[in-house]
Amino acid sequence: MDSVVSTIMDPGFLVAVLVAVAVFATVFTVMPLQSDTLRTRMKSVALEREELRAKQRAQLAADAERRRRGGLRQEDNRGLRNIVDRLDLRRALVDDATIAKLRAAGFRGESPLTKFLFFRLILPFVGLAIAGFYVFGLGALAEQPLFMRVFVCILAAYAGFYLPVLYVTNRATKRKQQIQRAWPDALDLLLICVESGMSVEAAFRRVAAEIGTQSVALAEEFVLTNAELSFLQERRQAYENLANRTGLDSVKSTSQALIQAERYGTPVSHALRVLADESRDARLNAAEKKAAALPPKLTVPMILFFLPVLFAVILGPAAIQLTQNGIIN
Repeated sequence: MDSVVSTIMDPGFLVAVLVAVAVFATVFTVMPLQSDTLRTRMKSVALEREELRAKQRAQLAADAERRRRGGLRQEDNRGLRNIVDRLDLRRALVDDATIAKLRAAGFRGESPLTKFLFFRLILPFVGLAIAGFYVFGLGALAEQPLFMRVFVCILAAYAGFYLPVLYVTNRATKRKQQIQRAWPDALDLLLICVESGMSVEAAFRRVAAEIGTQSVALAEEFVLTNAELSFLQERRQAYENLANRTGLDSVKSTSQALIQAERYGTPVSHALRVLADESRDARLNAAEKKAAALPPKLTVPMILFFLPVLFAVILGPAAIQLTQNGIIN
């Protein structure tokens, strides 16, 4: 053991070991290692190809499921359509504003319009039956005169007649808000795609695929616009349809900019850059406006809920001590 330790501690032995390590490191660094890089690269390419195939199959399956469920245009119900056509409800209840409101709510095709008209026909009778059973069957409002009870039933029927309109209006408003929130990000993506050399159709298709996680409604609108750009005779009509379906001022300004770029041959990227900046500024201003309106809205809840509890916590112990000391009976 002493001889081994003395050998290890020998300066000559340590120098030889360090020289051997340095030579091995130099040879390992300078000399190329023989490896089959081509096989490795081909294997990685094959794995990537399989991933792309799996993604494509999943997308095709999703498209098939979407087509099976009706897609953007739902399959019409023949029974409801016969009732609507027999009573000629389209002529009595449908106008351009109704169709525009249905499109703004995301309802396209003949089936949503048929269901809308059918519910406007049937819900007044449902409301009248429920109100009549509640008022006359259960004896509600018995102290009121007959005229008031009949008026309540008529009011319920009137509410049932306008209930589908309220539903469509509410859904259209929520859809517009969803599109408005995602529109600045969509413009940024559209600008990036156009500046990278993509055509407008390819840019709309790419942005529709990317923005779908944030806003499904905006992705649907971009898909429809891309299809209309491919099939309509005038591209201007596709941009105008996009503005009419959404009903937003920011979308209308973007559509006008794209129409002018198509007409006069000006660069689309310049107009999109200006519009993207304006959309981001508008979203920031809206957020600042909501933040500025928050203190006045919190005033009433603080007065009703926070201040009484705060007074009870502060004055409660003092009142207990005064009661114990006999000052307050």
